[in-house]
Amino acid sequence: MNTTIYTLEITPRLPERIKRLDDLANNLYYSWARSIRYLFSRIDPVCWQSSGDNPRLFLKRVSQASIDKTLTDPVFLADYDDACRHFDDYLLQPMPPELMERIQPDDLVAYFCAEYGFHESLPIYSGGLGILAGDHCKAASDLGLPFVAVGLLYRQGYFKQTIDAQGNQIASYQDIDFNTLPISPATDAAGHTVQISLNFPGRVVQAQVWQVRVGKIALFLLDTDLPSNSAADRQITYRLYGGDRRTRIEQEIVLGIGGVRALRALGLAPTAWHINEGHAAFGVLERLREHVDTGKECAVALELVASSTVFTTHTPVPAGHDVFSEELIDEYFGTLWPQMHLSREHFLALGKAPNEPGFNMTALAIHGSRQHNGVSQIHGTVAADMASGFWPEIPAHENPITHVTNGVHVDTFLARELSQLFSSLHRDWRWNLREAAYWKFVDTIPNDRFWSVRAAIKAELIADVRRRLTTQLSEDGLSDIRVERTLRYLDRPESDVLIVGFARRFATYKRANLLFRDRERLTQLLADENRPIIFIFAGKAHPADEPGKALIREIWQLSNEPAFHGRVLLLEGYDMALARKLVSGCDVWLNNPEYPLEASGTSGQKAGLNGALNLSVADGWWGEGYQQEGSLANGWSIKPYNRSFNHDYCDSEEASDLLTLLETEVKPLFFERDAHGLPNRWIQNSKMAIRTILPQFNSARMVCDYITHHYLLAAQYGRKLRADDGVLATTLEDFKNRVRAAWPGVSGVLINEPPAQIQGGEVVQFNIEVTLNGLNPEEIAVECLFGAPDAQGTWVTAKRYSSTISAPALAPATPPATQIYGFAITVSLAGLQNYRFRLVPYHTAQLHPYELGLMKWL
Repeated sequence: MNTTIYTLEITPRLPERIKRLDDLANNLYYSWARSIRYLFSRIDPVCWQSSGDNPRLFLKRVSQASIDKTLTDPVFLADYDDACRHFDDYLLQPMPPELMERIQPDDLVAYFCAEYGFHESLPIYSGGLGILAGDHCKAASDLGLPFVAVGLLYRQGYFKQTIDAQGNQIASYQDIDFNTLPISPATDAAGHTVQISLNFPGRVVQAQVWQVRVGKIALFLLDTDLPSNSAADRQITYRLYGGDRRTRIEQEIVLGIGGVRALRALGLAPTAWHINEGHAAFGVLERLREHVDTGKECAVALELVASSTVFTTHTPVPAGHDVFSEELIDEYFGTLWPQMHLSREHFLALGKAPNEPGFNMTALAIHGSRQHNGVSQIHGTVAADMASGFWPEIPAHENPITHVTNGVHVDTFLARELSQLFSSLHRDWRWNLREAAYWKFVDTIPNDRFWSVRAAIKAELIADVRRRLTTQLSEDGLSDIRVERTLRYLDRPESDVLIVGFARRFATYKRANLLFRDRERLTQLLADENRPIIFIFAGKAHPADEPGKALIREIWQLSNEPAFHGRVLLLEGYDMALARKLVSGCDVWLNNPEYPLEASGTSGQKAGLNGALNLSVADGWWGEGYQQEGSLANGWSIKPYNRSFNHDYCDSEEASDLLTLLETEVKPLFFERDAHGLPNRWIQNSKMAIRTILPQFNSARMVCDYITHHYLLAAQYGRKLRADDGVLATTLEDFKNRVRAAWPGVSGVLINEPPAQIQGGEVVQFNIEVTLNGLNPEEIAVECLFGAPDAQGTWVTAKRYSSTISAPALAPATPPATQIYGFAITVSLAGLQNYRFRLVPYHTAQLHPYELGLMKWL
């Protein structure tokens, strides 16, 4: 029988006594405040679980009876009052005094990123970049930093993952009901909903601006799924990293150009702009256009824009950078460069990477910023090498690429049990996240108490894995008997099984299958029934990454081989909820990327602050994080082999080293027990992991590093160049133009040599005669470097001295043809020394001394 089905949504009414549940559900503070999530779960645990731990969705689904029942529960009401009070106190917490005295009243940081991972209830992230961006925002909120973030609101987000009975990753997309998200339309000062317009080829695209409260800060998300747009344009912001190159450039225009326009429409005036990966670099073009519209030349406008811009790259391989064809750039920006009074050639040069075709978003971000960084010490070196062509005459290790090592948000990823343990010992621990000496208290925790807490955390992981795998395997058609056989090792007491976790994006360079290169040795390692080891794998491959999906299939097939069945487990549906369980509950965190392709790798930081021991190739953050103290260590470090050798050879050797560590150190240490069943040496290492990793690799430290080394400098430098209608920016651009033109004719010669031998403490005199080629003497600096080449032939400077000439009060009509630059150096070094001289352009308004990329060696 045909009939019409009507729908009616019935949502509960919140009584006045608990009406602030709505406030708690609409601020992502809940994503790291477990007490709030626990409060919601107590109202109706079944509904909470079916709502995906999403407070906003939960309040639309929970019954009125369950809501009303809380009014007669005094314990719930007391906890509700506590949660509201803690929330209010958090919002009113002032900025730390050491930051408050350095932040100007009008300072505002604007942070742009293509994805954000706060919590599984807001699925607009795919992996590490998004989680890092979410942690950055959370830490900015914790610190009270004047900070806003900008991103895209994806109707379908990233895909949901299942793994079928043949090990194939199945990607499914579902439309997200925005009414179930903690978002609201952004409004301007007059209370009007904010929409912005973007000029696309032959049409205008509208974007709605949404606001997300993240503790004390705001995240603004742009969305093109509007009735006023065409069907095709409505889908621009449908999927994260979806579609073809045309979709990608349209998304990045909305993010970069649309993001800047959104902030302007909201009445916000950032003083520091942070481009987190190149996806948002088109924002540079919009800010250039703004300055050109006020009458500035584009080159001067570029100095103004770049002065206040910070660019962070997370990509350690050239293929990871977005590059668009010149034809596509012509199509989307062909009307822009005439507005900016630029030729096509000069416009395309903004996105030109040295010796590479196309319009490169990383190149645009580098040209449009004066501060650039990688995300670990190793990655900073890799990024500097990759970008060396932008400053061709500067040694890579001295070019403007630096690093700020990533950190993770402690309250998000620290297990509840450890948080409670720390609070029982030191209630102020959250205020001392960056104080390494403070965390020595972890060593004083009695071993039995510490081990019982770790066991409780691990038991939660085991229960979650058992639940997930039971569902997963049953849906694949396995019988109950086969399911139970697969899970048999999870039935052991949690302290009697060693769990090793590997969870991250399945990309080939992360080498998820490295462990299996010598299957005979691995089989022997796992054959010990009395000392069982379980390897848990989880992670997604990009839907277009066929090699990555093949890795998932390979791990699935291996997990079904008799030697590995029940000992190697592959979980589907990797998301933040599963990640939190894994990083907190595993005993060992495995990470074996191909060196030096791991930019940072923050999952190991999350595991380490929970007391897991990292077993990792010395790449990314672990190159800084691994520490030994006598017989103690916070994990194990696998030394990477030189990649100039055959890659297959390197993989085999590193796999062998990995298995050797598992056989001879990891497994024996875990199962070494005293008369009370405690693995005391393991516990001491686990405490050391927390003590050394938590204070060094948390996001509060990371954001403070950005504040100290980048944000404050960007704000100050931007103000300096904007002052007096940008007169200094004009002066600086004129200086750079003259230097570029004159530099080929600049040269220098040492006109006196000191004795071949001197006594310690004597003054050494050097004089360098420089041919200026039309430049003023004060526009060149001469540097004297004492040092020597290292084993690889790279010059290592032990001491650097600089000689400059002060500008005269009255500049001569014509600069002199030559200038003598003198050094009078009291050398504190001893023994046989090498020294060199070089010439560099010099201007006090340069943010980095070598930003022009020009240098001449004598």
